[in-house]
Amino acid sequence: MGIIFVLCVLCVLRSCTARLKYLDNLVSLEFLDVLGLILPLYFPFPIPEAPQLFYTFPAPFSARFPLQRNAFCGILIPMSNHTIIEPHVHMLARTTDDYHAMYDAGIRVCVEPSFWLGENRRWAESFWDYFNLILNFETVRARRSGIDHWCAIGMNPKESEDVALASRVIDGMEEYLEHPRCVAIGEIGFNNITPNEEKALVRQLLIAEEKKFPVVLHLPHFQKMKGITRVLEIIRAEGLTPERIDIDHNVEETIGLALEAGCYAGMTVYPFSKLSPERVSAIIKEHGSKKVIVNGSADWGVSDPLALIKVRDCLRLDGHSEETIQALTFDNANAFYAQNPKWKPIFNFHPIDPAVYQRQP
Repeated sequence: MGIIFVLCVLCVLRSCTARLKYLDNLVSLEFLDVLGLILPLYFPFPIPEAPQLFYTFPAPFSARFPLQRNAFCGILIPMSNHTIIEPHVHMLARTTDDYHAMYDAGIRVCVEPSFWLGENRRWAESFWDYFNLILNFETVRARRSGIDHWCAIGMNPKESEDVALASRVIDGMEEYLEHPRCVAIGEIGFNNITPNEEKALVRQLLIAEEKKFPVVLHLPHFQKMKGITRVLEIIRAEGLTPERIDIDHNVEETIGLALEAGCYAGMTVYPFSKLSPERVSAIIKEHGSKKVIVNGSADWGVSDPLALIKVRDCLRLDGHSEETIQALTFDNANAFYAQNPKWKPIFNFHPIDPAVYQRQP
């Protein structure tokens, strides 16, 4: 039993310092992977089954003690049957393989806000075609991979500098907002915090208030304090309902302001910009998890459709409770979008064999 105790200590040590390079010279990952197969023999308690993630084992281990690599640190851990909502992701810019990976990781529902496509559009019809695409085609593509796909529709701030174009797009948004898969307006907000951006933002906020729609609101990439200050001034001046507004892309300096105003507060995790899982963990320790929504916002840039998996695993290693993790990866997003009665997510879709819908040679 002394040997088993030492092995367990090594596992805990590897988990707690998984990001430190020097430890890999002391205890190899391969050694601990083998240990992951040995420990079930001494602790034969049942673990709930869940979709296999990154690593599978032959029976009987996968049946009695399913394991996966922790997405944050790389070690092997028991699998979880935790279901995740990805509340902000741009799947038009992602591949079908990404949908499959999301399903395998436990993501069952996603919301796709409309956004800038990388090049400014010149005609309102281009926006309307884009709205149709994410509302219809992306919903079908997601379901083929076992994921229930919803949308937020809006005029993004980056293209709102063209006042005439923005006005025409917003004039024509009604039919897309009434679409059964549209549960929010977004993402709208600020890019450079200009008067033209504000004009489009205020108009759409008033539409959302009239329709009692949730709003996904984009804070600027720079000057975030100036951006959130002006957003909160607008919310107060227009008498808007803060509980229906998710102020997204918060950082340490802004999240407290969003929460104090009664809004939902979004945090976005990117590999090289925005927040890291470690920063999310630290922010949650300071501000708590109430009304906080974490997302990956994956698009065509350097981003990760499995960001929430890494956040979940980081939070576990950092000592957060399962209740906190559940709130951040499911409950809060579910409560936010449930303010629209159209929101009726389905969590038990299963992937469809590509032979059913893919063209055959």
